[in-house]
Amino acid sequence: MVLVPTALAEATGDDLLRALIRAPGRRSRPVAVVRLEQPRPVELLPAADGDTIPSYAEPHAAARALAHAAHRASWLARPTGTLPDLPDIDIRRAQAIAEEFLLAHPEGGRLDPRTCANLLSCYDIPQIPWAWAETEDEAVLAADRLRGFDGRVVMKAHWPGLVHKSEQRAVHLDLRGDSQVRAAFRDLKTRFAGLMTGVVLQPLAPRGTELFAGVVQDEVFGPLVLFGLGGTATEVLADHAARLAPLTDHDVHDLITSPRCAPLLFGAHGNVPVDLEGLEHLLLRLSHMAADLPQLAEADFNPVLATPGQVTVLDARIRLLPRRPHDPYLRRLR
Repeated sequence: MVLVPTALAEATGDDLLRALIRAPGRRSRPVAVVRLEQPRPVELLPAADGDTIPSYAEPHAAARALAHAAHRASWLARPTGTLPDLPDIDIRRAQAIAEEFLLAHPEGGRLDPRTCANLLSCYDIPQIPWAWAETEDEAVLAADRLRGFDGRVVMKAHWPGLVHKSEQRAVHLDLRGDSQVRAAFRDLKTRFAGLMTGVVLQPLAPRGTELFAGVVQDEVFGPLVLFGLGGTATEVLADHAARLAPLTDHDVHDLITSPRCAPLLFGAHGNVPVDLEGLEHLLLRLSHMAADLPQLAEADFNPVLATPGQVTVLDARIRLLPRRPHDPYLRRLR
């Protein structure tokens, strides 16, 4: 209801408002009042039954509030969903890996590539083949083994604390032959002398949609699963959605369809859709890992390569902290 003050209708408007406040059955539908002469943006008008009616100074604010109410009512009316049963998960080994790392690093920190890959394997999260090398000759041997996939390899420098490899120019792409592998290793070793502890080699990935999947821990709500557009522009575009772990089948569907990039996954412009089932399984397994390990402070899979045939994690970073599950509302001395 919109009340517009005029020279003749001010009293009538008050009568209508009083009738609305006292009207029986008002609770059966949401009601908002717009009073254009109202000095404050939002006011709560007392009703006869002790309830209140929101009153807005602008029509668009009232319409937006009613839209939020309708959306929330629709969300509350949905089935809660179920937690899918995921095979091939080794929780005990995952917990042992986390505890062993924190024994060696009492303050916590980021996992090295080998430990990170071992933790992901506990949840059967698909990873691109990779190899670790600390010398030039080891890099050549590793590249020879990996070339069986396509003939071209990628080399990434690694040292503790390295986060954005592309920004540091710590990546060499499309390496062919031993001479290019040796030259790339020498370049990284020279530019990052005293920092680099080794390199990760991977076969060059095929074309596909680059996505982001991750986890952050909220001190009150617990683990939050993030999903959206990945690649080097992920932080600039910030095209992400989030849901609380553990994810249900409805949650994972909402997570995939919420970002603006979602049409790319479902075959926009006549393209073939990506492996949606594989994408759902990756997010469910990431959610499972976040719910199982309170030590998991942060997980960052970027990029996750999605193609019509498969979904694969190309780069993963995980940070652990020494903590136990707790109720945030439970009073504690410290």
